[in-house]
Amino acid sequence: MENYLIYVGIAIVTILLPGPAVMLTLNNAIQRGLVRTLAGILGIASAILLVAIISATSLGIVLASSAVAFNMIKLGGAVYLIYLGIKMFRSESAGQTQVKGQGGSFVKCYIEGFLVSVSNPKAVIFFMSIFPQFIDSDQAYAPQFFLLAVTFSLLVIMIHSVYAASASFAKSRLLSSKETSSKITSSKGASSKGSSVLNKISGGVFVSFGVGLAASSK
Repeated sequence: MENYLIYVGIAIVTILLPGPAVMLTLNNAIQRGLVRTLAGILGIASAILLVAIISATSLGIVLASSAVAFNMIKLGGAVYLIYLGIKMFRSESAGQTQVKGQGGSFVKCYIEGFLVSVSNPKAVIFFMSIFPQFIDSDQAYAPQFFLLAVTFSLLVIMIHSVYAASASFAKSRLLSSKETSSKITSSKGASSKGSSVLNKISGGVFVSFGVGLAASSK
């Protein structure tokens, strides 16, 4: 297959761009811990792989060409993003959530990541437009397609893991810089308040993503 490294570069840039999936990973890393964040990342990557497979089938052609099918998935995705935003906006701080065990199970976080990633019909169009440019028509189609799809999904896991680790590290550094032996109580209060503010910001961003998706066209 020709130009594989060019494809990898395009994939990396695409994955790095901020969007609902990246925002979910960052929010999970700060609010839920790395284990649940990993669940969300695996859900995102699984959805990407599924969408890539769909793009190579007749269903992908239908989604790309049918305005009705495209709009149904688009509006469904928009509703879910808005719901997730409202849920984040109303959620408690990270500390309170962990104490009450409301961070969500591994499976729940996986499903959440999967739904966020699979609910954007534009992903099908993206894969349908990008894959043919890197597939050699003189060679077997299936192995090349499989390589491109799996590569993209693995890059999603790697890049989102870096995002998650960076967010978790930044959080721990911020908390440690605020803590002093004489102000432990006030520091925890400030941390809880800051976490609550972050929830509201994240919620607002997700609602904006949902509204933007609903208003978008192909």
